[in-house]
Amino acid sequence: MIIAAALLEDIVAHAREEYDAECCGLLAYASLEPDGRGDVRAVHRATNIFASRKRFEIDGKEVLTTMDEFEGEGWELGAIYHSHTHTAPYPSQTDINFAANWPGLEWVIVGLAGEEPEIRCYLIDAGEVREVALQVR
Repeated sequence: MIIAAALLEDIVAHAREEYDAECCGLLAYASLEPDGRGDVRAVHRATNIFASRKRFEIDGKEVLTTMDEFEGEGWELGAIYHSHTHTAPYPSQTDINFAANWPGLEWVIVGLAGEEPEIRCYLIDAGEVREVALQVR
């Protein structure tokens, strides 16, 4: 994943603002790089309908509306992000199960357990978790 520093800062700010519950959102990709990495163009802050520290879900209507907006710009949904308020930024079993509904998307997790936020990106395919390089430009 390739992301501008300002967009990554927005994701971290969202995680900090929603600390009482996992934040979540959608990332628009303009294109895939030759090595398969996505080029992030926009961040959409979504509402966690569960308002929970242990789980997130975005309303289906919000997802569809956002995907339409992305497509109107010539972009596509490339990643979903969320925060882990008290644990490391590694996919939980709940995350892995949820990712089965979104094949091919990258997953960004902001961990807030330490003094400084820790951000990691993953591909989750058929229950297998593989970390993806996160390049900030």
